[in-house]
Amino acid sequence: MSLSREQLVSIAKSYWSSNDDPHSRQEISPEAERLHARWEQELQKINRWWAFLEGLEKELPGFSIGDATATPDACFRCVAYPEGAPLPALRWVVVGCVSILAPVYTVYGVQFDHGETTRSLRKVEFDPRRPEIRAPAEVIARRIEAAFGFSALPREIAETPVSLFVQWKQPPETTLFHALFTNEPGSLP
Repeated sequence: MSLSREQLVSIAKSYWSSNDDPHSRQEISPEAERLHARWEQELQKINRWWAFLEGLEKELPGFSIGDATATPDACFRCVAYPEGAPLPALRWVVVGCVSILAPVYTVYGVQFDHGETTRSLRKVEFDPRRPEIRAPAEVIARRIEAAFGFSALPREIAETPVSLFVQWKQPPETTLFHALFTNEPGSLP
């Protein structure tokens, strides 16, 4: 990784407020304006993201690939769902995040409990070495590196606490992961 922990924290501070809860204000903060401008810039290159997803579909047969990007977050996000029916009672989904703020990415797994008509979050696993998710996680990581030239954000750096308000995540719970990617890693379509 080419950027230090301190550099990444500094970048995050440019896009997320450290003063108070930005949702309690009526005006848009300078940080929120910068994030919005950054998204405008990144969305100009959306075809690159679509091409990445198409390539991922070819490399992960047996998985349904989706786009879970949400512009309140600070990343493009893809999901790989195992195909097939009936669904197992517990199901893993692999998620890849490409930050729009720094040249870093992360890949993690999300486990859901499935009822007959419902799905509920069971847990998020940031170290995707579990046998069920290792292979697709490695493919997603390799494709991100090839398509974007980004480096994986080491878990110990991702867990760095930051005194920032990232969407609904507030200090002291906020980490660099939340600021560079998403405040709700388990919220998926």
